[in-house]
Amino acid sequence: MLGARCLLQALRSCSSAPCARPRAPAALSVRDALRARGASGERVKVQGWIRSARSQKEVLFLHVNDGSSLESLQVVADSSFDSRELAFGSSVEAQGQLVKSPSRGQNVELKAEKIEVIGNCDAKAFPIKYKERHPLEYLRQYPHLRCRTNALASILRVRSEATAAVHSFFKQLGQHLHHPLALDSGFVHIHTPVITSNDCEGAGELFQVEPSSKTKVPKENFFNVPAFLTVSGQLHLEVMSGGNSTLIEMKEVVKDLNWLGIRAFTRVFTIGPTFRAENSQSRRHLAEFYMVEAEISFVESLQDLMQVMEGLFKSTTMMVLSNCPKDVELCHKFIAPGHKDRLEHMLKNNFLTISYTEAVEILKQASENFTFTPEWGVDLQTEHEKYLVKHCGNIPVFVINYPLALKPFYMRDNEDGPHHTVAAVDLLVPGVGELIGGSLREERYHFLEQRLARSGLTEAYQWYLDLRRFGSVPHGGFGMGFERYLQCILGVDNIKDVIPFPRFTHSCLL
Repeated sequence: MLGARCLLQALRSCSSAPCARPRAPAALSVRDALRARGASGERVKVQGWIRSARSQKEVLFLHVNDGSSLESLQVVADSSFDSRELAFGSSVEAQGQLVKSPSRGQNVELKAEKIEVIGNCDAKAFPIKYKERHPLEYLRQYPHLRCRTNALASILRVRSEATAAVHSFFKQLGQHLHHPLALDSGFVHIHTPVITSNDCEGAGELFQVEPSSKTKVPKENFFNVPAFLTVSGQLHLEVMSGGNSTLIEMKEVVKDLNWLGIRAFTRVFTIGPTFRAENSQSRRHLAEFYMVEAEISFVESLQDLMQVMEGLFKSTTMMVLSNCPKDVELCHKFIAPGHKDRLEHMLKNNFLTISYTEAVEILKQASENFTFTPEWGVDLQTEHEKYLVKHCGNIPVFVINYPLALKPFYMRDNEDGPHHTVAAVDLLVPGVGELIGGSLREERYHFLEQRLARSGLTEAYQWYLDLRRFGSVPHGGFGMGFERYLQCILGVDNIKDVIPFPRFTHSCLL
């Protein structure tokens, strides 16, 4: 009787209180699993793609990768799990215990209790073959699959880290720039438009935007004016960066008048796609590429601008090297052997500066036979840029003060002679040539008005003149080709291999 009462009480207790359930395994990325400090047998779940599979008498070994790191996680299971579906390229979910690995080169491994195939992969038909190091040229045929290779995955992780590093640089940089208003905030990130009615470069290499034939409005422009894909966000950044700001020295007055909106942003930047309709399939040109652009108010010398440009290159690169060293190492080892030393050489030296006039004289005295003869008043070609960098000891070099006739209307007139130049600057780097282009902007109304009139652009850029009418300030800015930057630090020869989906003449896959 007593035993029956105890059993009844136990049943009541179990029904009134929730019974303990097995703890669900924690979902981890491969990167987090590999970084686990104490492999105490914690039950985890990992999802990814099989990079390799091998079966011994009683043990099955899988290497699973989910793109979060270059390294794969080794999954060890009983041979009973072996299946034809567990093949290279198949997607899987593995559950089990994270334990210390006896193998060299890895701290932990997953002792699998359950392996589920999520998606099969026909290894024979799969264009990417196991243990085969495919050339980058071959992989360009498969933009939808090439990200599964170690090389492209590493490049794209570096690209992601570099994007974050650029944002970090501009967020912190504003705290160190001297400014009359003593602002302590960083740069403001601006989303500049992709569709524009302006041709910033004046080169005419534009993609025009029109509705498809089914929706086209007869005899009218959709926007009432011709519209194009942007070639640069510079002019829109100028609007935001104080091209129309009013300089007020007294901080207490600024506090009282903030609500009037008389202050523009004094430091702005953007990272966005830009487009050029260039009929080129060269290793350094794309029809769609990304630009890092910045505009800074109250800048009166090219030296101040060049300091920011050099800081952007070095700070971004150091952060990339710190955050994804193994991805960079893979590129330097297998794609560009010896490039590690060249990059270190760039980072440890101060960038050099020469004038355009000095550059032309160096080229004229060179013993090399250039395809394009160097002459004052003629733009520098890629072969000239690369020679100048080599001449300067493979250290990045700023070329400043270009002929006025070579540059767009917005660059500041130096009012010099006998050669007439503008305050423009290009940063040339080893292996690439021009990486960054910038200038002081022409803030003086009458100078700009004359330049626009000579070019027949006064009506189209009346709004740009307005910026000079209503509280203009000295300012400058620059743009860095993001893909060329990645080429420079990784040593990748072709620009088509540092962007996920390259667009160029006669090619727009996907």
